Amino acid sequence: MTVKVLLADDQALVRAGFRVLIDSAPDLTVVGEAANGHDAVRLARETLADVVLMDVRMPGMDGLAATREITCDEATAGVRVLVLTTFEIDETPPSTPRALPRRAALAVILLLAAGLYGWALGSLGWGNSYYSAAVKSMGQSWTNFLFGAYDPAGVITVDKPPAALWPQVLSTKMFGLHGWAMILPQVLEGVATVFLLHRTVRLWAGEAAGLLAALVLTLTPITVAINRDNNPDTLLVLTLVAAAYALTRAMRTTSGLRWFGGAGFLIGLGFMTKMLAAWMVIPAFAAAWLVGARGPWLGRLGKLLIGGVVLVVSSLWWVAMVALWPGSRPYIGGSADGSAWDLVIGYNGLGRIFGGEGGFSISFGGAAGLGRLFNDQVGGQVSWLLPLCGVALVLVLAVAVLRWRGITMPGEPLAAAGWVLWGTWLVLCGLVFATQKGIFHPYYTTQLAPAVAAVTAGFATTLARAHRAGARWALPLGAGAVAVTTAWAYVVIARVPSWNGWVAWLVGAAGMAAIVLLLPAGRRRRLPAAFGVAVLAVLSAPAAWAISVPGSTSMMGGANPTAGPPTMPFGRGAGGGGPAPGGFELPEGMQLPPGMKLPEGMELPEGFPGGLPGGNSGMPPGLFGGGAELAPDQRKILDYAVKQSGSARIKLAAEGGAMFASSFILNSDATVIGMGGFIGIDDAPTLQQLKEWTSSGQLRFVLGSGRGGFGAMMGGASTQRSQWLKENCTEVPGAAYGGSLTASSPMTGGGTTLYDCAAKH
Repeated sequence: MTVKVLLADDQALVRAGFRVLIDSAPDLTVVGEAANGHDAVRLARETLADVVLMDVRMPGMDGLAATREITCDEATAGVRVLVLTTFEIDETPPSTPRALPRRAALAVILLLAAGLYGWALGSLGWGNSYYSAAVKSMGQSWTNFLFGAYDPAGVITVDKPPAALWPQVLSTKMFGLHGWAMILPQVLEGVATVFLLHRTVRLWAGEAAGLLAALVLTLTPITVAINRDNNPDTLLVLTLVAAAYALTRAMRTTSGLRWFGGAGFLIGLGFMTKMLAAWMVIPAFAAAWLVGARGPWLGRLGKLLIGGVVLVVSSLWWVAMVALWPGSRPYIGGSADGSAWDLVIGYNGLGRIFGGEGGFSISFGGAAGLGRLFNDQVGGQVSWLLPLCGVALVLVLAVAVLRWRGITMPGEPLAAAGWVLWGTWLVLCGLVFATQKGIFHPYYTTQLAPAVAAVTAGFATTLARAHRAGARWALPLGAGAVAVTTAWAYVVIARVPSWNGWVAWLVGAAGMAAIVLLLPAGRRRRLPAAFGVAVLAVLSAPAAWAISVPGSTSMMGGANPTAGPPTMPFGRGAGGGGPAPGGFELPEGMQLPPGMKLPEGMELPEGFPGGLPGGNSGMPPGLFGGGAELAPDQRKILDYAVKQSGSARIKLAAEGGAMFASSFILNSDATVIGMGGFIGIDDAPTLQQLKEWTSSGQLRFVLGSGRGGFGAMMGGASTQRSQWLKENCTEVPGAAYGGSLTASSPMTGGGTTLYDCAAKH
């Protein structure tokens, strides 16, 4: 057996001497030479050497760091490393002092993430009351748990697959039904995402890059906001970053099939969280695999096909289960026909891209267009480092073109597969979010945050390596990127100078200092200081936005969590949202469905969308998932219905959908259902079900609307239910339950008109 040896030493003469000695032995052969640690790690993977003769002191990555990389990598774990040096042992840099600061830095970043995401959880209430009500209902039966039922009776599900809510249900079983118990899994998932991103980028670009990526992700404002809420996006991002880690590991092993299959499974789990939103990254993963996997092209394509099969199965098993379920099951909320497949291609699929025909096409982040990611609503949430990422991707494309023409750039390049993965992820998802015409919330853009963080870290690493290799353009380019980034930060801050406007001075001062340190392209000892100041310059503004989140509340509660100043439309405020224009106008990007109009007698609250009454978030109870407390009259109605319903299975059915019924479900152990799904337009329950329930005594009381509300606005099934109520049920006078209102509450679409459907039977 011939032992394959890799030589790693920065002195060519030393390598030549070792080659002569080794080649003279019959059972030894030299398979490669490396002049620095980075090349040693790369060649150890490519040559599959048995032994590495490693010098300790080399430029760039030293021998100890390279040894650590080789021995920790699954692809090279069997390689034996023999460390050689001509220095005395007390002069050799030990590994512990180098490793401990890096571990401590990661620990600090993770603690920072935990603090930002988990600070004062008890003050967050129920988060998004729509999902909170579902979590409570899902904990009452296995069928409800499996399908993601919104109400205790299992009449209808939420408008997403149930995977994101499963951890929340388990948490409430452990700690009790509390808002903080539902959000705690989100906090843990957010911290886990930061850790996994560090591990993924570390494998691609090194330890320093991994730490920088973790810090950028931690301080992304919209990520902080969504990780303090119980929307599905937190788990979605975790599954996609975990899939990126599995893909990166797959490309570092000879076979890679096990890890690549794991990546497909994790994207499928993301689909179970938010459907086609998870599939947006598939082109990035496929392209990265084809570029970076080992072996012949035919083998790569075969494994790509296998990974695709795993992805499809792990994505669609729940859809198939819903279709093949033998007994009765809940109506799938948000669908047109009660099927999960319609939800995939409609409301949660093409409807998001092109706009829905049967429901709202609302943008809470401004009008669709390439500038959406930089506008007033979204710019402060995620756009801070997008100019820098643009510079980075242009540089990568330029280097790729030069290499294709045979021109080699200074410095060891990062693996192309990493750039393909993160760059394609960023560009594709960014374009979708910018141009989608359906429902859009700023918090969707948290899916961009891992790619922004990875591209930023890869860019910094590329410039550092090029500078160390003698490239004179590296530091000036870095200075230019800092200048562009800080200039954009100033623009965003200047939009609302009254809100932490001092940050602009900090950003400007740090930016100028970083440029001064970077432009001279001086000695290496100046590079760490320049790097630190540059990081301060580009992250100060997003950090200010991120830190603001734990200390503020949102006008729309958990339904639209955001960071930053209170004057942002539909954004975050200190009390109840920011100032609204003098007269009501639909926000830019919001459209009502064709033919929809406000019903006669229904008026919008003065000053909408700001300053709405009710709830601790400034929203009427239940509106868009806002406040979850019952109004006094609502409590009286619920108590009356429960007392008078006797043995009826359903104590109260509330028209106006989940937005209105959530407060009833969360504030009572009685079986209450919200008719019509999220905004009341779904055909659940059907008229036939209502007739059967009322005739058989399963339902007696329905809380409807005397003047319409959303039911009258939307038409279809909701209008039919409202008409049936008026024709077949009797209005209960307010005096019967001690109430004072007999009309629909403005905007919520939910009613305070109680109907007794047993009186006419």
